[in-house]
Amino acid sequence: MWIIYLVAVKWYGLFIYLFSFFNHKAKQWVAGRKNIFRNLSEQLSNKREKRFWFHCASLGEYEQGKPVFDALKEKYPDYKTLLTFFSPSGYEVLKSKPEADYIFYLPLDGPLTARRFLNEVSPMMAVFVKNEFWHFYIRELRKRKIPLYIISARFRKGQIFFRWYGKFFEKMLRRASHIFAQDQRSLEIFYDSGLANITVSGDTRFDRVFQNFQRAKSFPEIEKFCEGKKILIAGSTWEEDEKVISGFFESASVDWKLIIAPHDISESRLFAIEQKFQTKVIRHSTLKNYNHQSVLLIDNIGMLASLYRYGHYAYIGGGFGKGLHNILEPAAFGLPVFFGPHYSNFPEARELVKMGTAFSVNSGVELNGKIAELENHEQLLQKIINGNKNYIQSNKGASAVIMNHIEMNFKQKA
Repeated sequence: MWIIYLVAVKWYGLFIYLFSFFNHKAKQWVAGRKNIFRNLSEQLSNKREKRFWFHCASLGEYEQGKPVFDALKEKYPDYKTLLTFFSPSGYEVLKSKPEADYIFYLPLDGPLTARRFLNEVSPMMAVFVKNEFWHFYIRELRKRKIPLYIISARFRKGQIFFRWYGKFFEKMLRRASHIFAQDQRSLEIFYDSGLANITVSGDTRFDRVFQNFQRAKSFPEIEKFCEGKKILIAGSTWEEDEKVISGFFESASVDWKLIIAPHDISESRLFAIEQKFQTKVIRHSTLKNYNHQSVLLIDNIGMLASLYRYGHYAYIGGGFGKGLHNILEPAAFGLPVFFGPHYSNFPEARELVKMGTAFSVNSGVELNGKIAELENHEQLLQKIINGNKNYIQSNKGASAVIMNHIEMNFKQKA
């Protein structure tokens, strides 16, 4: 089975290489791995260093695991931190920031690649976030008796790990030192399969969004833009979401202003949004006149988590596609949250809808009607604000559970 797996991985790498001639992100994926082992050897030449290896698929998983990453750095300050990403969305954003001592792309999985990578890195511990399961890396970590912790994982019965033909993939779970799951359902699935190396810790995203809430940055120019107006923050939007937002804005009162932080900030997408809102829109990078524009377009990455402090309501993108984006960030600030109709695969969205503190909408008219209803019912609005804040408060703590286990079981090497 491992041969089939290896061939599939190699074919995936070949597909990305061919696609890189036409796609910018694929090109980054390929270019970032060029001379990767030479770069590893040069930067990790000090073999006396003690290191943690923290791996994430992309920026979203990094944000999810960051409370644990920060806690490890604080608990073991004499360890160097090595952070790897599979996709450009994480590496390209963080490569020039002091988040870790070393930041690299993860070389594509393979028996020789895994051995060579671990020979260079020599980590004392590895932490993988969420759904990163790479057979040869995990097998090699096990061989070398390097603890591997998988955090914020979530499992379903239909996954290949738990199929009769999935024993090869199930071994990856067994080889992990410990897995920290988001929910009780994952624990039950493990036990039914005869697996026991799992603990329900909860979702570290709650810790992260609460952390963001406490550390939210201030932006004087945005405060000036928002002054005296009702603010709708539209975060991580796609084209379908922007149709809803523009429909809302066309029917909203003159006292409203809109801040849009699209998921894709390529020039073509920014231009398309500008065309939709015409003279009403201004980019953050050119924000000077606060009086004549009523739509602020965020053309950078990194501000959104703090922008919710300026909002009265939030609309989160992805609900017309396959992946709803982070609705917990605005909930931490107590904002009523809106999104498109496709949210059933996201437990936090289902829970907030059931609580009546988040709402699925299909059009700008529907969004406008619901917000108008809340604006006219102050007690209900306050109940929603308190409900969302309490939801975040009551679900945080996963990072402490994970760190308690690591501290009890991780044996430091001299």
